[in-house]
Amino acid sequence: MKKIILLVAVLLLPQLGLAAGGSDVELEEVDINPRDLVSLQNGAKLYVNYCLGCHSMKYMRYETLAKDLEIPEHLVVEHLMNTPGQLGDQMRIAMSEEHGKAWFGTPPPDLTLEARLRGADWLYSYLIGFEKDPSRPFGYNNKVFPDVGMPYVLEDLETELGAEGFKSAMRDLTNFMAYTADPVKVEREELGVKVLLFLVILLIPAYLLKREYWKDVH
Repeated sequence: MKKIILLVAVLLLPQLGLAAGGSDVELEEVDINPRDLVSLQNGAKLYVNYCLGCHSMKYMRYETLAKDLEIPEHLVVEHLMNTPGQLGDQMRIAMSEEHGKAWFGTPPPDLTLEARLRGADWLYSYLIGFEKDPSRPFGYNNKVFPDVGMPYVLEDLETELGAEGFKSAMRDLTNFMAYTADPVKVEREELGVKVLLFLVILLIPAYLLKREYWKDVH
C-alpha cells in the first residue's frame, strides 16, 4: 500500500507543479489590449506556428477566430488550420495523448483557458522566462516554472527578433491567449457600458416621478 501511495504522489508531482509553478517568482507585467486586432492576429499566427503542434485550443473554433479577429476565412483556412477540416472545427491537434505522454512525460495541456487560470502576467513571464540549462533534458529551464518538461520551441524566434522584438511578439501571443480564455470580454464590457448609460437615463424620469408623488407630503 505504501508503494502505491508513493507512486501516486510521484505521478501527481508534475500536475502540482503546473498548478503552483513559479508562484513565488516576481512576474513581469504585460500590457495587453483585447481591442488591438493587429496584436491578436499576430498572436494567433504565433500560436499556430509554435504552439498548436502540441497544445490544442478545443474550446475555440476557427470560425469564431476569423470573425472576432476580422481575418478573411480563406486566410484562416490556408494559414491557420494545421489539420484538414472545416472552418467550424475546434482548434485541435493531430498528436494523440499517448504520444504526448511518451514524448514529454505527460500529455501537453489544452491552453484555451490558460490565461484565465494563470493570468496574463504569468503567461508572459513564462514565455520570456526560458534560460539555458544543460542539466535539463531539452537544454532549457524556466524561471517562472522550474523544471518544466516543455522544450523551448521559441528559441529560433528569439534569436531572429532580438530581445525587444521577441518581448513584443510574446505580448501579442499573450494577448491572443487572453482573448481565447474570454472571447466575449469586449462585447461584455460594451454591453455593460450601455446598461449603465440606460440606468443613468432611467434615473432622471424616476427621480422626477418620485418628486411628483412626494410633493404633497411635504
